[in-house]
Amino acid sequence: MRLVIARCSVDYVGRLTAHLPMATRLLLVKADGSVSIHADDRAYKPLNWMTPPCTLKDELVDGSGTWTVTNKAGEQLIITIEAVEHDHAHDLGVDPGLQKDGVEAELQRLLALHVETFGQGWSLVRREYPTAIGPVDLLCRDADGGTVAVEIKRRGEIDGVEQLTRYLELLNRDPLLAPVKGVFAAQEIKPQARVLAQDRGIDCVTVDYAVLKGTDDPSQRLF
Repeated sequence: MRLVIARCSVDYVGRLTAHLPMATRLLLVKADGSVSIHADDRAYKPLNWMTPPCTLKDELVDGSGTWTVTNKAGEQLIITIEAVEHDHAHDLGVDPGLQKDGVEAELQRLLALHVETFGQGWSLVRREYPTAIGPVDLLCRDADGGTVAVEIKRRGEIDGVEQLTRYLELLNRDPLLAPVKGVFAAQEIKPQARVLAQDRGIDCVTVDYAVLKGTDDPSQRLF
């Protein structure tokens, strides 16, 4: 990971345009290739970002210049840096992934036992399928034998869709698995997350935890 604190402006050029005026911000470049721009608020959510695969062209000279981040669709983040206050790189190594508990872990366990509730003819390949950036909740096969990665959340928000997107980008590089589709499953899915998932070709499934836990009839577990 590379962590840079810099006075910068940011312009997004793609399906629409967006501009962040000059200010001091945190720039994160992760090992998976993602680039995100953060202010000192908004909790964990970035002001703007680019998910992998993407390329970063660094044209800084004596602490000023531009970063141009381009994704596979040709969209760009153009980061104009006026001054760098801090620049540090550190290898974090492979993360073991989030250890889930409570309802979310139970949802994962129940859906692993009854993956046919996503569709007739589905089968489980593996629960917590490992990738270089963390485990996929469920890796399945659909009725046609296609590979499907399922990410399970108690509450489905944009960051969960982003997480699944990163998993899919990695899994689709494996010729033994590709093409890999995605399913985002949660008790509640926010409208913005549905829009982003649809844009990325990811299916959304709302899970009724009480019904899933209390019935043996697979046809009644998902709505």
